[in-house]
Amino acid sequence: MSFQQGLSGLNASSKNLDVIGNNIANSSTYGAKSSRAEFQDVYAGALTGAGTNNVGIGTSLASVAQQFTQGNITTTSSPMDLAINGGGFFQLSDGKSPVEYSRNGQFKVDRNGYIVNNNQLQLLGYPADGSGTIQPGLAQALKLPTSGIAPQVTSKVTTEFNLDSRAAVTTPAAGGIDLKSPLTYNNATSLTAYDAKGQDVAVTLYFQKAATAADGSTTWNIFATANGANFTTDSSGNAIGTDAFGNPTTPWSTVTFSANGGAPIAPTTSVDMEIPAGKNAAGADTLPITGVAFDMTGASENGSSFAVTNLTQNGYAPGQLSGIQIDSGGVVMARYSNGQSKPAGQVELASFRNPQGLQPMGGNVWARTFASGDAVVGVPGDGNMGKLQSGALEESNVDLTAELVNMVTAQRAYQANAQSIKTQDQVLQTIVNLR
Repeated sequence: MSFQQGLSGLNASSKNLDVIGNNIANSSTYGAKSSRAEFQDVYAGALTGAGTNNVGIGTSLASVAQQFTQGNITTTSSPMDLAINGGGFFQLSDGKSPVEYSRNGQFKVDRNGYIVNNNQLQLLGYPADGSGTIQPGLAQALKLPTSGIAPQVTSKVTTEFNLDSRAAVTTPAAGGIDLKSPLTYNNATSLTAYDAKGQDVAVTLYFQKAATAADGSTTWNIFATANGANFTTDSSGNAIGTDAFGNPTTPWSTVTFSANGGAPIAPTTSVDMEIPAGKNAAGADTLPITGVAFDMTGASENGSSFAVTNLTQNGYAPGQLSGIQIDSGGVVMARYSNGQSKPAGQVELASFRNPQGLQPMGGNVWARTFASGDAVVGVPGDGNMGKLQSGALEESNVDLTAELVNMVTAQRAYQANAQSIKTQDQVLQTIVNLR
């Protein structure tokens, strides 16, 4: 009579309860994956018993298999929290040990600007150069920029506006314009340009309707000022004179429409704008802005009110880092106080042919093993890599209800195995008491 079967059953049930208890304990751990105890039967071999049906001698633990199914995704209030919706693992490193892998996206920024998890392991990805261009290649620790963004001088202005064809002619008989008298122009609009230092320059455009030509075409004069000072050259590079009152005597540029209105027939390309130096609203001296390409090919003249539908320029003031945002492709966008943003890096993910072969290391990370195979790396959304969701975390995939039912089952199995040992003990005692 052997106690082997019952003893192995007790051990198996105990290990099963350990696995179930570990699953329950990590049911609230972000990125944690449940495990399952897998058992195998044990049979005794006989020297000459080939082909016979030997009685088993119990069971043994074959494996504790990890279950890498997708956990639920829950939103959070931190933009640094990341959830992988699909396959892949975050790559983490301390700079010395081999790379470790995790599904827990609770990231923060350390004192040096690196993106790290709670164990100070750095998130790996592709860096970006000074212009914001991602540089794919060997992954390295992602670091947020500490310096601000440099200013950019205005070099292009794009406008779209409609001039009212019903408007009266406002060109004075002597020509020119009186900037203080709205009777000498029809409409005005303004934009903000930036010089090489990032200082703002207020550019104001005045639209003045001229007489209709014999062929029915209409020409509109455009006068311009920078911080209230007249432009000194027109779009052709000719000097602009002033009258006794300081008003410009010739327009900076003109725009001509056909008798049928619509898009302009001249100019059909961008014209040159030379913004003179001056003083801004704070009294600071601004630098001249040269070689600005002014595009008004999107203008129109129709029988509707004057309206500006687009007025953009590509310059901006300097700015400081105000926050970051990570898109679904893993691109880390740095946002600056001047409204600009540019990539600061891109997260790289890793996947494995056999993720169940990964070795749990604690701290929500796994290590690569021979069984898992080598890591296949890529950016989120490519191939079998999942996409990232910023401001969200992946919950544990533990099914708490199922684990509680499994715990009851394991408990009953433990009791039954203990009962088999007790029964064998009673039978053995009976044999000993035979007389």
